Amino acid sequence: MTGIDFSRVIDVVSRELVTAAVLGGAVAIGILFSFLTRRILRGLAKRRGSFVLHSLVKRFRGPMRLLYPLVFLTAVSSLAPMSEQVAGLFSGALKVAFIVDIAWITIRIFSSGEEFVLERYTVDVTDNLKARKVHTQIRVITRILNAGVIFLAFAAILVTFNSLRQLGTTLLASAGIVGIIVGFAAQKSLGMLLAGLQVALAQPIRIDDVVIVEGEWGRIEEITLTYVVVKIWDWRRMVLPITYFIDTPFQNWTRVSSQLLGSVYLYVDYDFDVEQLRIKLHEFLQESSLWDRTAWVLQVTDSGEKSMQLRALMTAKDSPTLWDLRCEIREKLITYVRENHPDKLPRFRAELEANGTEHA
Repeated sequence: MTGIDFSRVIDVVSRELVTAAVLGGAVAIGILFSFLTRRILRGLAKRRGSFVLHSLVKRFRGPMRLLYPLVFLTAVSSLAPMSEQVAGLFSGALKVAFIVDIAWITIRIFSSGEEFVLERYTVDVTDNLKARKVHTQIRVITRILNAGVIFLAFAAILVTFNSLRQLGTTLLASAGIVGIIVGFAAQKSLGMLLAGLQVALAQPIRIDDVVIVEGEWGRIEEITLTYVVVKIWDWRRMVLPITYFIDTPFQNWTRVSSQLLGSVYLYVDYDFDVEQLRIKLHEFLQESSLWDRTAWVLQVTDSGEKSMQLRALMTAKDSPTLWDLRCEIREKLITYVRENHPDKLPRFRAELEANGTEHA
């Protein structure tokens, strides 16, 4: 029987213990440095009241926990006794982890920038046209940048493997070839991505725009790279592909301004005093807190066999307010005519002839 070489076993075990101690110590020191850095930055952000610094500390918590151990592992990797094969695998793992962490940090930077910009442009105001424009651009562009970072990180990871280095180099060097390859596999998805970019730049819709789509009234609640969520007036959600707003005609009531002009129709008899009702309409509008005092008018817009059509126009600051104003004025006009001029409502006319009467 061959005897066991205890010296060799002890040497291997001691080498593994030293490796574990060096690498474990590096990870522990990295975690400690990460914790201390976060505490210092958190205290600094609290003392200065800096929104940007506070956002960065909050969003970089995860990436920093990974970054510091990776830095210290890289610094001590040459001190840890490892075989050539293990050292190669360890070095490759460190490279992949660094790429993932850098991509993670980059995405968090974009998210912090998005939060910082959107914090300055709130949509919870009456005149929120500029804010909605900024929200739409920033959100769509941030998602495009995040997708680009993920693509580049994936290509960079492929480069770290010898068997996949050619593919990774091709991905990094030739976006056009990648576009053709992916285009055949996902033409519709690419079309949606391009439509999302077009929506972000041309802005036919913005966050919180009031639109009429598929015969439904609603507000734009969310815009992504591939779809748009419309919050319908009864709180249902309509999800439409982003290409819908490029290819299909739709109504945007707040494209230029949230102010809108609404109408109320009334049908009365031909001998009704329109001027008197015009004065009364103005009184009703003056009494209403919903009218924005920009414009109003009462006109005879049509005439039929039995009645004439009156149209009252009025303005309001936005579509929900206009709806309530129209309902209020319609109710007051009908009540006024019914109570004060009931004989002026539309009616049928007929001529009765006595028996035996002859017409010339």
